[in-house]
Amino acid sequence: MGQAMVHKDSKVRSSKTKRPYVLATVMLAMFMAAIEATIVATAMPAVVAELGDFSLYSWVFSSYLLMNAVTVLIYGKLSDLFGRKPVLTIGIIIFLIGSILCGLASTMEWLIVARFVQGFGAGAVMPIASTIVGDIYTKEERAKIQGYLSSVWGISAIMGPAIGGLLVEFVSWRFVFWINIPLGILAIIGLYLFLHEEIEKRKPQIDYIGAILLTLSVTLFMFILVEGGVRYEWVSMPIFLLGGLALFSLIGFVLYERKVEEPMMPFELWSERSILIANLTSLTTGVILIGLSTFLPTFVQGVMEEKPIVAGLTLTTMSIGWPIAAMISGRSILSIGFRTTSILGGISLICGSIIFVMLSGSGSPLFAASGSFLIGIGMGLTTTAFIVSIQSTVAWNKRGVATATNMFMRNVGSTIGAALLGGILNSRLLSYLSSHDAGEEMNLDSATTLLNNSERSSLNDESRQLLKQGLEYALHDVYWVVFSFALLSFILILFLPKKEKADI
Repeated sequence: MGQAMVHKDSKVRSSKTKRPYVLATVMLAMFMAAIEATIVATAMPAVVAELGDFSLYSWVFSSYLLMNAVTVLIYGKLSDLFGRKPVLTIGIIIFLIGSILCGLASTMEWLIVARFVQGFGAGAVMPIASTIVGDIYTKEERAKIQGYLSSVWGISAIMGPAIGGLLVEFVSWRFVFWINIPLGILAIIGLYLFLHEEIEKRKPQIDYIGAILLTLSVTLFMFILVEGGVRYEWVSMPIFLLGGLALFSLIGFVLYERKVEEPMMPFELWSERSILIANLTSLTTGVILIGLSTFLPTFVQGVMEEKPIVAGLTLTTMSIGWPIAAMISGRSILSIGFRTTSILGGISLICGSIIFVMLSGSGSPLFAASGSFLIGIGMGLTTTAFIVSIQSTVAWNKRGVATATNMFMRNVGSTIGAALLGGILNSRLLSYLSSHDAGEEMNLDSATTLLNNSERSSLNDESRQLLKQGLEYALHDVYWVVFSFALLSFILILFLPKKEKADI
């Protein structure tokens, strides 16, 4: 009965909806959100060089990722209640307001708050855009359409670092954020001209308490990871109090989600082993992804002393590898199964992270780019395999929430990773400067001089070398942690159930 109703609704919608134009609109919205990750990472060395406060570097990413992570599931549920078009439109508008505020930022604190706003809107874009495609295309058509959606990631990821590098070098880093405005406006116009929905009115049942508890828990954990060893000693009363409150919030979230009628996070899905492993691995690969996209440009510009556009290109290779591997993964899943495909992806993640551990200031950006490409291959193989695994495991009426949960876990991994790795970078750089008796003369903000050509040339050779070596030392520790998460991801993948092929 329910399935018949879905097909009937789809016919009603498709008779009015101009599908090619809606697909183009959805791809434009996805492009806007997808390009944000690589274009901002490329611009961040220039941003922090102008605004200062290097210690807040990772908060620029963490604030965006945090709001993106905790709103994904909420927006998905709101779109079921009120329709895709109004909820996606509101998300895009909030995203654009955040983008304008980011471009106007005069301090790092301002930029971080603006990124919270931007992330709050971004949480609507990816899940609802994917849901719209599911609404207007049949099961048989979706396989081909997924190829178009994958190409959006590839194109945006290739263009993002290049555009970011060019804007930083020839205009201003502020245009990295303002470039979203025409894209967002065009997407909203396209939605209202071409997408027509018939919404079944239902009484809203939104899990606000679950959302609050999860946001509080992740925010507190993130704060501890970033500020531990920098602002507060690891063994100190503030850290213990914040840690206790974070743990209490997390336990409260889990207990509440088990009782509420329509939970934000349906834990019964996790009883299936393939979903459990896929979600846990998505968490660990989220850490790897943010470790690369956030800190590779810093290494290439600050330690290798290359231009922003070169740093952007080293990140671009990941974005080339990802869509290529995603397309290969779609075929290999049918022939060798999703487990073997995921294992190959796990091996690629390990190989890529080994290259980052081996990076040096005297090395070539091409070597860094090769590691980035291997990480992209690993991400493309595993993420596609996980989605197929999850969607072939659950019933049709659970696929939306199961897919959103996996996306949520990767977002949480990136959020935690930005905080954890940013905290390690800050604490290890401080430790290095202190051990070389430079703690009074130099601090975390001194590292920003390496990210600005004019300021770097004004340093004497001794100070410049000390800062370079300190930044290289700290980033090596960051990449050792990335390697550890790549190894953990591979171990988790080995626990996927053994099936000859995906049941699709």
